[in-house]
Order: sequence, then C-alpha cells, then structure tokens
Amino acid sequence: LTFWFEPGRYLVGEAGVLLVRVNTLKSANGRTFAGTDSGMGHLVRPAMYGAYHALYNLSNPDGALQPYDVTGNICESGDLFARDRPVQTIREGDILAILDAGAYGMSMASEYNLRPLPAEVLVTEDGPRLIRARRTPEDLADALLATLPRT
Repeated sequence: LTFWFEPGRYLVGEAGVLLVRVNTLKSANGRTFAGTDSGMGHLVRPAMYGAYHALYNLSNPDGALQPYDVTGNICESGDLFARDRPVQTIREGDILAILDAGAYGMSMASEYNLRPLPAEVLVTEDGPRLIRARRTPEDLADALLATLPRT
C-alpha cells in the first residue's frame, strides 16, 4: 500500500513570505500604485485566482494605513498582488512582506518575461539558511543556450 499526499496550503501555506522592494510610486485616477521588483512570475495566485495575500510594510510598520494597488514588474494588466489594499504608508525602496506565500509560490513560479526566480531562504530557530540561490540573467542565458543544437 502506497500513500501519496500533497501538503499544499494546509501545511505550508502560512509558512512562506515573499519579500518585494518597491521600485516606484505612481498616482493616477485617484489611485496610488506601488510598483515592485517582483511579479506574478514569483507568486501567480493573486493574478490567476484573485487570491488574497496580506501585505505588510516592513520598512514602515507604524505608518498610517493608506490604500494602494501593489503591482508586479511584468507588463501584464493582471500582474497585481493587491488592489485598493490598506497598507502602511509606502515609500520607494520600502520592503513589503506578502504573507501566506508558502503553498504553490515557487512550485507555480516561472521565469516569464525573463524575470529570474528569487532566492528561497529557510528560517529556523538556528537562523536563516539559503536553500535556493537567486537566479541571474546569466543563468537564464545558460539554460537557453543549453537547448540549442551543437554544431
């Protein structure tokens, strides 16, 4: 008898956090957009399912709550982490934590639009440990070149 199970959200959903840096702030049509250095290639659930992931501004934890559209770095209209979400006041350069990203975050991740995958860090009582290094543009080029026929 063989058992198979898939831990998914029940076991690991709350364990993961995606950290993103705010690259730009823009206001238009009464909305404020916070553009980040990550996107749906790293956490597709909000874009694909409209999944809710709480956001927390680690750089300004005591800031007043203001509504933001927190966007990704891929040129797709659906690349949103949050729409009209109250978040502590955001400034360019701030680090935001996108919570509950443990389930299906990296397993559904892609390098779409040539956006390298982020690092994965395991944090335990003994401290942080790198379990997967951040991919680089060179890694993407090497993978592409490896698929070409050799002459």
